[in-house]
Amino acid sequence: MTDQTNAQAAQIATLFGVGRVPSAPGTAASVVALPFAWLIEDLFGRWWLLVAAIAALAIGAWACEVYAGIKGEADPSECVIDELVGQWIVCAFVPFSLFAYFLAFVFFRVFDILKPWPIDEVEKRVPGGLGIMADDVVAALMGGIILAVLAHLDLL
Repeated sequence: MTDQTNAQAAQIATLFGVGRVPSAPGTAASVVALPFAWLIEDLFGRWWLLVAAIAALAIGAWACEVYAGIKGEADPSECVIDELVGQWIVCAFVPFSLFAYFLAFVFFRVFDILKPWPIDEVEKRVPGGLGIMADDVVAALMGGIILAVLAHLDLL
């Protein structure tokens, strides 16, 4: 690949440098993702937020594959586009409110950090750029389903 392609992949994988913050880059990326999720949902609706997450998943898998190859690591800590994707997915499950988005942030981060089953299995078994992304997608789906149930029960 060209140097320009590698540089573009690095920018995307690191969420334009957010992944290089010295402490808790994944949490920083999730925080950065929230206002963009809010904007997308406010302007276009929940389904377009999910479409944007799927598009970012495809682009992010490519970028993480390239960046991991450059770094020579299976899952470099600077790859945080997966946090943006996960955060957007979980936000698509909740009502459009600040409180619900806050809970979406908390649930996603807890599942992403603790990696309970099946998240840990996905992380171990899915290789490459898609693997970097996949565990965050599962964490988001787990958090999103719980929050959707709570919302359905009028507890959110």
